[in-house]
Amino acid sequence: MTAPHGFSVSRYAPERGTLARLAARDSVLRRLDWPILLSALALSGIGSLLVWSATRGRTELNNGDPYYFLFRHVLNTGIGLALMIGTIWLGHRTLRGAVPILYGLSIVLILAVLTPLGATINGAHAWIVVGGGFSLQPSEFVKITIILVMAMLLAAKVDAGDQLHPDHRTVAKALALAALPMGIVMLMPDLGSVMVMAVIVLGVLLASGASNRWVLGLIGAGVLGAVLVTALGMLDEYQINRFAAFANPDLDPAGVGYNTNQARIAIGSGGLLGAGLFKGSQTTGQFVPEQQTDFVFTVAGEELGFVGAGLILVLLGVILWRSCRIARETTELYGTIVAAGIIAWFAFQSFENIGMTLGIMPVAGLPLPFVSYGGSSMFAVWVAIGLLQSIRVQRPMTA
Repeated sequence: MTAPHGFSVSRYAPERGTLARLAARDSVLRRLDWPILLSALALSGIGSLLVWSATRGRTELNNGDPYYFLFRHVLNTGIGLALMIGTIWLGHRTLRGAVPILYGLSIVLILAVLTPLGATINGAHAWIVVGGGFSLQPSEFVKITIILVMAMLLAAKVDAGDQLHPDHRTVAKALALAALPMGIVMLMPDLGSVMVMAVIVLGVLLASGASNRWVLGLIGAGVLGAVLVTALGMLDEYQINRFAAFANPDLDPAGVGYNTNQARIAIGSGGLLGAGLFKGSQTTGQFVPEQQTDFVFTVAGEELGFVGAGLILVLLGVILWRSCRIARETTELYGTIVAAGIIAWFAFQSFENIGMTLGIMPVAGLPLPFVSYGGSSMFAVWVAIGLLQSIRVQRPMTA
């Protein structure tokens, strides 16, 4: 077949293919939820400054290089962005088929923590040191795995049109698959991560349309589990001390209550506008332990004041608001459940992290999403953003 003016059609095929790819790429960019992406980037950027402020004078940590933690935080953010892009490219529907493999890999990794490969950092035996100063916290990725495996099971028959809601057998299977990694993580013990996972499971069940009896039963089981864990002595002494300090803030202010007392002093001294970046006396004086990780919000409160700390809350709120919109607008239960699990994760972990610095929640060793220093946490939250964007990109266009 010959095109007009004697030109072969095949000559234009590569050009048409290129145009099609460009059009598809443009469509993906237009469908991205930019408020979520820009808010997450802004939080990571603010986190870089806060981590830098908290560590530039800590020569015992940065090996004499004031830019050590800043560079690594920016690098972690860059790797996280690459993981987000890869997740969008693969798509949440493609990952649905790989869930059994991901689940098995996550079980292997958290079991490895309980072997001689595991390492104890800040009291929690929850890490694998891979050399070169790099460490991996597998429990961060288990959060994603639990969301995906439960969504795959609970949505299978509903999305196929065979059921209106997940049946009891399916819910039981989903809970059993979630309970296995949670039980292993509890053995580390990493109570903070288990708390987040429990909230994720609750959020997933609520979004799936499962019977309310399962939700009430899960809440009851959680209360009973907490009692048993305490009664059987499964908590380490440092974890018990944390809860004791939360229940009684005046208990041993120079010991178990030191972290929270110094955190409240730092935040309270910031006032409306803060002391200015790099000018906080609590931060420069290194009075707040683990300030670049668990207590990074104290740097914002002291040096950026109520306005800067409030901005962090607003950016987190934008991510949660837009995520709720994605969960509501998707046409498949699988996407709704995945989005709901991520919402529960981000909401609870942010509340717990900020709450423990304010003294309204017990210290649980959880990072502030996108802001705290830590590679595993940063990679996991950006993969979650990639899942949200994939759900948004692959949904039918609406007016």
